[in-house]
Formats: sequence, structure tokens, C-alpha cells
Amino acid sequence: MNKNTLKSANPLLIVSAFAIVYIVWGSTYFFIQMAVQDLPPLLLGALRFLAAGLLLLLWAFIKGERIVVRNSLLTSAIVGVLLLVVGNGVVIWSEQTMPSALVAILVSSAPIWFVLLDKPNWPINFNSKSTLAGLAVGFIGVLLLFGEQVSAMLATNSDQSKIIGMLLLIVGAVAWSAGSLYSKHNPSAGSPTVNVAWQMIIAGLVFLPASLLNHEFERVVWSQIRVEAWLALAYLILFGSIIAYSAYVWLLQVRPATQVSTYAYVNPVIAVTLGVVFAHETISLLQVSGLVVILGSVLLINLSKYSHAYATD
Repeated sequence: MNKNTLKSANPLLIVSAFAIVYIVWGSTYFFIQMAVQDLPPLLLGALRFLAAGLLLLLWAFIKGERIVVRNSLLTSAIVGVLLLVVGNGVVIWSEQTMPSALVAILVSSAPIWFVLLDKPNWPINFNSKSTLAGLAVGFIGVLLLFGEQVSAMLATNSDQSKIIGMLLLIVGAVAWSAGSLYSKHNPSAGSPTVNVAWQMIIAGLVFLPASLLNHEFERVVWSQIRVEAWLALAYLILFGSIIAYSAYVWLLQVRPATQVSTYAYVNPVIAVTLGVVFAHETISLLQVSGLVVILGSVLLINLSKYSHAYATD
């Protein structure tokens, strides 16, 4: 991407947005797993994104912004379906049977897909030694984190559902990367708040009939849903969607895509930490070394992009 197509932004806002996406999205895996214990996955997606989108749209209306920009609705629909329905949907679905840390680790393949799918920037990214090195180091970190669990799952016949979940998560990572790049290269007219709101509303409207067809409304017992599940849903709506997702979409317009994609390497660190502390999930010394390697790769990519972004991306 040419440097002139990147919007200028306050460095403090950029750092704050990265911190939000890194930390908040890393924690959402834990809260999704908490919520799906009582709320069916597709219904959870419908409630989360419809509530977040409608709240954002209401906020835009109060500020006097134009809430319907016809030319932007198609872009919002494409981005919303790829990112939130496919990308986030498989995460919600997989967390029914897979540990939150394992889900976060699989999703961390996204930075590689960002580079492979970002054809306009192939000459830049494939000629950047630091970017390629960062991606390679990050992938090694993912292997260290994930290798033991893959070996254990492949060694037994009782984990077929997890293997299917792994494949779905890879598809989700590809869809998320494709949707993110489409959003970056096809900026919508109108208010960013309104565009993000419609992305979430459209995603929620896709989740809703899917939930009905899956007979989730018949299975859920509203009176038996625990307070913890409602609080987890509230966290996902406010922090995961309204705050972090908005920050992510904004970052795509002001920073190179490969740099923004590093959220997927940091999220497992947060997810694993929360899983160990609150869900009593175990972590080996090999996985700890993987976390350290991943953080090193993120630092390498970020330093490269901050030094050369406006000259090369």
C-alpha cells in the first residue's frame, strides 16, 4: 500500500488501540468459553453482535451522524460476514469442545494469511527480511505452543471433534484475514462508527436464523442461565465488540496490515495466562518457551513496521 493511503494518526492513539486489541481480544477467548457453557454458540453470536451493533448505531444517531449510507452497506455486509460470522463464528463454535488457549493458538495463523492474501503488497512484504523473519519466528512459537496438544489429539481416536474444530479454525483465520484486507483496501464512505455498527448488525442477523435452524432456542433454558454467562456476554458486547473491534477496524486504516495482524500472536499469550489462572488449564515449559518466541516475533515485526511503514507500506 502506498504511504499516502495510510491515514495519519496520533501515535498515542495507535499504541492505545494496539494495547486494547492485544489484551482485550486475548481475554475474549476465556469469556466466550464461559458464555457458551449456558448460551448456544450461534445464539451467543446473534445476541453479542446485534446488541453491540445497535448500541453503536444509537450512539451515532445521538451524535447526529448519517446512519444509512447505501454505498457502504455492501462493504459492511462482506466484512461483517467474513470477519464476524465466519472468522469469529468458528471460534465461538469451537470453544464448546476445545480449551480457550488452544483456540487462540490456532487463530494465531492469521498473520501468515495476511501476507499470503495481501497481493498488492507482495513486493513489499516478501522483500522485507524483518517481516518474513518475524512471521517465521512467530510460526515456530505457535508450533512450540501447539505441538504437544496436536500430538496428543492425533494419538487418540476420541478427539475427532477437536480435529474438525482445528480445521474450521484455520478456515476462520483465512476468512478473517481476507475480510480485514478487504476492509483495508475498500474503505467505506461515511462514519467509521456507523460502518462498524452495520458490520455487527448484519453479522447478528446472519447468526439469528442460523441459531433458529439449529434449534438452539428450543434447547436454551433462559431461567437457568447463570449470572456468570450474562456477565461474560456483557463483556464481549462492550469490550470485545464495541471497544476492541472498533479499535481493530480503525488500526487497519492507519497502520500496515502485517503489523495489525500481530494481535493474533499476542492473543494466545493472554488466553493461555487467563486459562491457567482462572480455568486451571495446564501449560508446559515447552509452551512457555513458545510464548516467549511469539512475543519476540511480534517485537521484530512491530519494530520493522514502525521504522519503515511510511516508506514501504
